[in-house]
Amino acid sequence: MCQADTLRRTALILVSVGLVWNLAEAGVAFWAGARAGSVVLLAFGADSVIELFAGGVLVWRLTRERNGGEDEAAEGKAQRLIGLTFFLLAAYVGVHSGAILLGWLPEPQPSLIGAGIAVASAVVMSGLYVAKMRVAARLQSRSLRGEAVESLFCDLQDLAILVGLGFNLWLAWWWADPVASLILIPFFIKEGRENFFRDEDDDAEEDGNEALRVCFCRSCCYGLSACRAACCRA
Repeated sequence: MCQADTLRRTALILVSVGLVWNLAEAGVAFWAGARAGSVVLLAFGADSVIELFAGGVLVWRLTRERNGGEDEAAEGKAQRLIGLTFFLLAAYVGVHSGAILLGWLPEPQPSLIGAGIAVASAVVMSGLYVAKMRVAARLQSRSLRGEAVESLFCDLQDLAILVGLGFNLWLAWWWADPVASLILIPFFIKEGRENFFRDEDDDAEEDGNEALRVCFCRSCCYGLSACRAACCRA
C-alpha cells in the first residue's frame, strides 16, 4: 500500500470517528436544548447534524479517490457542499437567536447536561482537528481541511455554549444564550465563502503565480488562515 493510500485510509478513520461522535453529540444536544429551550444548545445540535453531512461528503470523496475517480472534480464538489453547510448553519443560528431576542420564543433555561457535552466535545473535536489537518496537509486535500475547520468551529461553539449557559445559570441572563450564538455567525460565513468559492480564488492565485497549498504551520495559524509562507507555495 502506497503512502497516499495509507493517508486516505487514516483520513477515512478520522472522519468516521467524527461521524460517530457527532451522532451521539447531536442526540444529547437536541434533548438538552429542547428541555432547556436553549438556542445555543439547539444550534449545537444542528451543527452536529451539519458536521455529519460534511463528514459523509468527505467519506464519499475519499472513497471515490481510492476507487480511481476524478480527484479534482470530486474535490471541488466536496468543498462546495461543505461550504454550503456553513451558510446553512449561519442562517439557522441567526433566525433562531433573533426569534428568542424578539420574544417570539421562550427564554432559555440553564442546562448542566448541555455544559457537560460542550466540555466533552471540546476535547474530542480539538484532537480530531489536529489529526485531520496533519493528514490534509500531507494529502493536499482542501475538502478535508474544510471539514477539519468545521470540527474546530464546533469547539468555538462549545465556548459559546459555556459562556451563554454560565451567565444564564449564575446571573439569570437569559439573553446571553442567543447572543453567544450570534457571535459565531461571522466565522461561519467566512469559512463558508472560503470553501464554496475556492475554485475562483484558486484561479486568481494561479494567474498571479501564487497558488497556495494546504498547510498546518505557525504562519497560517495552524490551518486557520491562508498561509503566505514560502513552504506553502505550489
